[in-house]
Amino acid sequence: MPAVFRVVSYNIHKGVRGLGPARRLEIHNLRQAIARLDADLVCLQEVRKLNRREEQFFTHWPAQGQADFLAPQGHTAVYRSNAVTRHGEHGNALLSRWPVLAHQHADMSDHRFEQRGLLHGELEVRGLRVHVLVLHLGLMRGGRMRQLQQVCDYVRTDIAPEAPVIVAGDFNEWNASVRKVLGDVGLEAPAHHHLPTFPSALPLLALDHIYTRGLQRLRQHVPHGLPWVRMSDHLPIVAEFVLPGAGMP
Repeated sequence: MPAVFRVVSYNIHKGVRGLGPARRLEIHNLRQAIARLDADLVCLQEVRKLNRREEQFFTHWPAQGQADFLAPQGHTAVYRSNAVTRHGEHGNALLSRWPVLAHQHADMSDHRFEQRGLLHGELEVRGLRVHVLVLHLGLMRGGRMRQLQQVCDYVRTDIAPEAPVIVAGDFNEWNASVRKVLGDVGLEAPAHHHLPTFPSALPLLALDHIYTRGLQRLRQHVPHGLPWVRMSDHLPIVAEFVLPGAGMP
């Protein structure tokens, strides 16, 4: 049997749904749902480290940062901040079943009104060193294209050309331009499998993606149903891969 590696990418909307006094805390439901996905690697966007306003509003606001709170048993949580706000900060996170050898952050902000970043983690998966980039691209298309080019430059300069790479996150982009740009550094995703993830109540746009280099993709899907609709404005995307040259333990 080949070694199968399951990866999830999910924009969790900072663990809160709704606006104003009617907003509700979903972080506890997200914790259970992420555990049920039984993923080896979970790449998260819009993760709060802290938020003093929400901590005061919600009785059951977790004492931990959301990355640590959401990590399933046996997973290591890595969080890096993208944005500092009046009430706290939020960013990207990865939750890994496998050892995290190193991690770092790169600023991807295209202008001062949107603070964006890239989280780079290096994992040891069954003796193989796998690089993971977690990102959340901007709302303006021109900025997204510049950020995608920055991802390509980062892969060329910071990651060995033979190393397996996973790039996962909320790309805020649904057309073929992502595939074309990332293809320049060997990153691939199935062109024939359109998986809308946004908005969760009526998914029409494929904004969330998992691109890889050096991994054989077996399958991917997007979970649907009422619990997922309630927890975030995005749906998660789930993909399974075969690791090259990795045997079963």
